[in-house]
Amino acid sequence: MPPEDAVAGRPILALVGPTACGKTRIAIELARKFERLELVSIDSMTVYRSMDVGTAKPSLADLNGVRYHMLNTVDPWEEYSVSQFQHDARMVLEGISNRGGVALLVGGTGLYYQALVDGLQIPGRWPVLRASLEEVASSQEGVAELFAKLVQLDPNGAARMQPNNSRRIVRALEVTIGSGIPFSLHGPGLFATMVDGVCTVGIDLPRGELYESIGVRLGQALDSGWVEEVKRIAEDPRGMSRTASQALGYRELLEYVRGSCTLEEARQAILVRTRRFARRQIAWFRRDQRIAWFTSPEMAKMELVSILSSFQGSPMKTRMESD
Repeated sequence: MPPEDAVAGRPILALVGPTACGKTRIAIELARKFERLELVSIDSMTVYRSMDVGTAKPSLADLNGVRYHMLNTVDPWEEYSVSQFQHDARMVLEGISNRGGVALLVGGTGLYYQALVDGLQIPGRWPVLRASLEEVASSQEGVAELFAKLVQLDPNGAARMQPNNSRRIVRALEVTIGSGIPFSLHGPGLFATMVDGVCTVGIDLPRGELYESIGVRLGQALDSGWVEEVKRIAEDPRGMSRTASQALGYRELLEYVRGSCTLEEARQAILVRTRRFARRQIAWFRRDQRIAWFTSPEMAKMELVSILSSFQGSPMKTRMESD
């Protein structure tokens, strides 16, 4: 019998894996088959409105008749943190539970997944402090200076990160200085506390197949107006927030739009960065022993169909059966 969420008593399933492995297509097919199934995105970039092509967001036609939550939540110029996602997604899960539905988490942002299923205690934010730290971190010398400060204030935290990882160093100092408590003492850490009661299926394609899929998706995005989408965002005086600008490919295409590189150079840079990102996604999720892995989307789909068909010992009605 599939498990229930240990905290809220609601059944939760998850479908995870690297970018371009087929998660969204499988999830939508399942949502069309099982009437109680509602999808919840755990992708850190599909939350942004107007960033549709580059994030491979499902189209309106794809979403017809499907409940797919946590898409188009904020605008590209707005910051959106893990803690905000955690709060918003918990509200969505509560609504699904109240409707008697079953939630399927879908996506590849490991931190979003773990924040939701394991209830991570996420430190607060100090925007003014962070802005001043980011200004210092705008140069290599500044990053070295900040890392030395982190070694002084939180040596244990500093020992766990690379001395040139400016993003992590800034965040660690923001929390350490802002809260007065070393960053390394906030919570037990990732993967230290994993709750039971979440049934997670993962897709891990053979590397050659995954890289081919990434290349195909990139080509389709460029053919479907991705450059035009980036131009529209670039023309908006509000720009892109720090979190939105981390989306794969947007930074590279912004450089092309501004004349800093050719389209082919941008395409190659996106391809390399996306492959590296996919490897990091796999490495992250592979640390979670709760995940049942499959080497094809269809095998993962069959596993989820089996689970959904026997949920809580009572078959979930398919849409055909309910007609």
